[in-house]
Amino acid sequence: MEYLPQNFSEVFSLVASKRNRIPLNLFLLLCFNVLLAPAVQAAAPVELSRSASYAITLLGLVTLSLCVYLFVVIFQPEKF
Repeated sequence: MEYLPQNFSEVFSLVASKRNRIPLNLFLLLCFNVLLAPAVQAAAPVELSRSASYAITLLGLVTLSLCVYLFVVIFQPEKF
């Protein structure tokens, strides 16, 4: 267990750094997808396959990310 960081300041500094943003964001997206897909599968009124529940969850996460991005772009256009 020595490969885990002793304090989480290292993790937060990795998230806050400008370098390697895309791989980190993709990794976090996949982690949220793995966490939320069983909830989508359980909440569906009909039997869904595992791949369909992952696809629906990924679509929801991408939609939510796009909404947040557009909200920021509309209300803070000087950053872009």
